[in-house]
Amino acid sequence: MGIILPVRANFIDGAISPASNLLLSEVIGALSYALDMTEGQPPGHSIRCCYIGMSIGKKLNLTHQQQWDLYYTLLLKDAGCSSNAARLYELYGGDERIFKRDFKTVDMNDFKQVSKFVINHVGVGEGFLTKLKRLVDVGKNSEEYATELIETRCERGADIAKRLGFNDAIADGIRYLDEHWDGNGKPYRKSGHAIPIASQIALLAQVADVFFMSAGKKSSLEQVSHRSGSWFNPELANVFKSLSGDMKFWSDLGTNDLQQKIMALEPASLAMKVSEERLDDITAAFGMIVDAKSSFTYNHSSRVALYTDLIAAKFGYSQMHRSYLRRAALMHDIGKLGVSNNILDKPGKLTDEEWVVMRGHSRATEEILSHLTPFAEMAKMAGAHHERLDGKGYPYGLSDEEIHMDTRIITTADIFDAITAERPYRGAIPVDQTLEIMKKECGTSIDRIVYDALTKVVAELGLK
Repeated sequence: MGIILPVRANFIDGAISPASNLLLSEVIGALSYALDMTEGQPPGHSIRCCYIGMSIGKKLNLTHQQQWDLYYTLLLKDAGCSSNAARLYELYGGDERIFKRDFKTVDMNDFKQVSKFVINHVGVGEGFLTKLKRLVDVGKNSEEYATELIETRCERGADIAKRLGFNDAIADGIRYLDEHWDGNGKPYRKSGHAIPIASQIALLAQVADVFFMSAGKKSSLEQVSHRSGSWFNPELANVFKSLSGDMKFWSDLGTNDLQQKIMALEPASLAMKVSEERLDDITAAFGMIVDAKSSFTYNHSSRVALYTDLIAAKFGYSQMHRSYLRRAALMHDIGKLGVSNNILDKPGKLTDEEWVVMRGHSRATEEILSHLTPFAEMAKMAGAHHERLDGKGYPYGLSDEEIHMDTRIITTADIFDAITAERPYRGAIPVDQTLEIMKKECGTSIDRIVYDALTKVVAELGLK
């Protein structure tokens, strides 16, 4: 028998089926904003790269299938970006998002640029001896480390693309993103036309956008021209150069509503709506992207989604409502992609300033999910998972009836998994102790009837 919920929890299933009229391009485009944060790029980086790359692709008269493959290669080029964040922080220290952001402006063929970058970005904020030790280590192993980090990102990105249901061409477009025309790229040292055309265009689009956003149109054109023949296929560089006088192209690139414009760039004959099953796959894959950012959050989102679903079942939620809630649970921490690993993986107590950054992930979750209009309600629920019944939570300080029952369920599942999992500052806490800790929080941070449902779920799963 299901648990009887208060009226506050009533929810009309017709309002929670966001997949009915959604296009695949809408969903991937909206969620690409999360990937931008992990790379330390200004919001819309992936969208702008898509606009640049598709503009080049159209001038090359690529087939519709090639354009479609290029389209999703561009939007998902950074799908594996979270997978090397913890390792990058371990090797170089500091804020890995800043490291990644600034690394994209470095020409790896320029020894002076590389040396300056390393000195300025290794061991930031650490003591002299620690920084010196890191610099010596990086000096000895720089090639090995760079290859490892890029391979991890590219292979993980290709795997994510496959999990999202995309074809081998798109997976390979992501896998070979960092290969250079002259063969000096990484990790596989491919060269010339052995590099997939989608990879060639995506890398050029990435560099073009990084310099456009940091220094403007002139710098963007100069950098692409400078790297023609080394990083880039000269033919592609010339195509990009031909866009220099296209004022609409550059004005579009600088607008804030580019997400709507790129939807029109997907070949119409290949555009598709998202089924409920495909949307489940997409949210699960993005949950994996979030969890890959730190070893301490491995499978966190999937476990929270499982506990959320089983608690919802105790309340007699319909299958449609449970599916909706699972998706929200899978993406509840997507805003953490914008938090540096020097905070996520810090073994000691966070400073007040670091707590401000950490707490900001909830609002970031809401903002990312809000890029997709049908996710608006889900965005609010997922973004509120750190609110408390006593009003002492964040980001808005909601209390009591202001907190939807769906959010209370996600919150309870999240707290349970967080306590029972290992953290950088402590080991995992046994289930029985966790439930005792949570019981004391009923009425303040945890809803009592949700807690009661959790205890039943834990017992049925046989968790210890």
